[in-house]
Amino acid sequence: MPELFEPVSINGMTLKNRFVRSATYEGMANSDGSCTDRLIELTGDLAKGGVGLIIPGYAYISQQGKARPGQTGVHSDELIPGLARMAEVVHRQGQKAALQIAHAGCNVFVASEGQEVVGPSPRVINERQCREMTGEEIALTVEDFKEAAVRTKKAGFDGVQLHAAHGYLLSQFLSPFYNKRTDEYGGSLENRARLVLEVLAVVRSAVGKDYPILIKMNSDDFLEGGFTRTEMVQVASMLEKGGVDAIEISGGTHLSPEEFSFSRVTGIVPEEEELYFADAARLYKEKTRTPLMLVGGIRSYSVARRVIEEGLADFVSLCRPLIREPHLVRRWQSGDTSRAECISCNRCFAPARAAEGVYCVAAADKRRREEAARKRQHSP
Repeated sequence: MPELFEPVSINGMTLKNRFVRSATYEGMANSDGSCTDRLIELTGDLAKGGVGLIIPGYAYISQQGKARPGQTGVHSDELIPGLARMAEVVHRQGQKAALQIAHAGCNVFVASEGQEVVGPSPRVINERQCREMTGEEIALTVEDFKEAAVRTKKAGFDGVQLHAAHGYLLSQFLSPFYNKRTDEYGGSLENRARLVLEVLAVVRSAVGKDYPILIKMNSDDFLEGGFTRTEMVQVASMLEKGGVDAIEISGGTHLSPEEFSFSRVTGIVPEEEELYFADAARLYKEKTRTPLMLVGGIRSYSVARRVIEEGLADFVSLCRPLIREPHLVRRWQSGDTSRAECISCNRCFAPARAAEGVYCVAAADKRRREEAARKRQHSP
């Protein structure tokens, strides 16, 4: 029976355990996308916390593909030294790192000066008109993904993850909600999957057969006329044939109803309500052999252990719990298996979106209240 705290390999990348820090927008990069000391320190702290695989996210592959301020970049060779420092602090703790690389497509929240918003089809998103990409632009984007993956490998990362979830560019091409094209990139599922398969093929050719390539994709868009879990397992089979090494499933987009978001505001819920995408994971496991990383609402050690022992997934991915407690995995391994302190309030993302850096606002508020109480106790 597989266990949470056992070494496991993905295409030669050996992890100390089955925990993954799911790619998270940190909002800590410089304006040119380069790594700051704060970003590197945060990554190193996650490594000290015992996470087997750390995935910093979501590094933009081109200026056109940038979504937000403070976002990490991988679009220029000048960024390699900073990224190398990030990989090094992870390796110093004996852990592994894979950089998530992405193109925002239509999902641009704060446009850079002169940035034109493009996607599979015309659509107004975030109050911006998105223009349909030309065939030449699609080909250039494939090349941008390849070059970004090469930089990732040069920087010393142990693997790369392609971001094809949450309504960003590759996710948009997969989804009939966003993709209304009538050429070879639209219509049938095979056509809508063409771009992500082309990206996978060119990245594999560039980084070699022994370098781990991961993909994050939606299990379901939770949008009327969107990408569904039935299509997800079909695309997963295509990616498997294309040579992907592991797939992480999530779900939802920024346009999906809040109750079906990829980061849901739920408060503390019973254990049986923790796994957002459990049904999709079961379907995936029935149809696909590629190792599965499962993210979404996991807060309890017992749930994480059950995911692995029952074969629901091969890896447990965590996002918000590690914002609140970067050393959660080490705590659980030490024997303190009490529930993660994260209360699923989503307040952590407000400072990230303001390019002030992601942190747990609830924990900071708690510390301030406790400090104020101590001062009152000791005041004359």
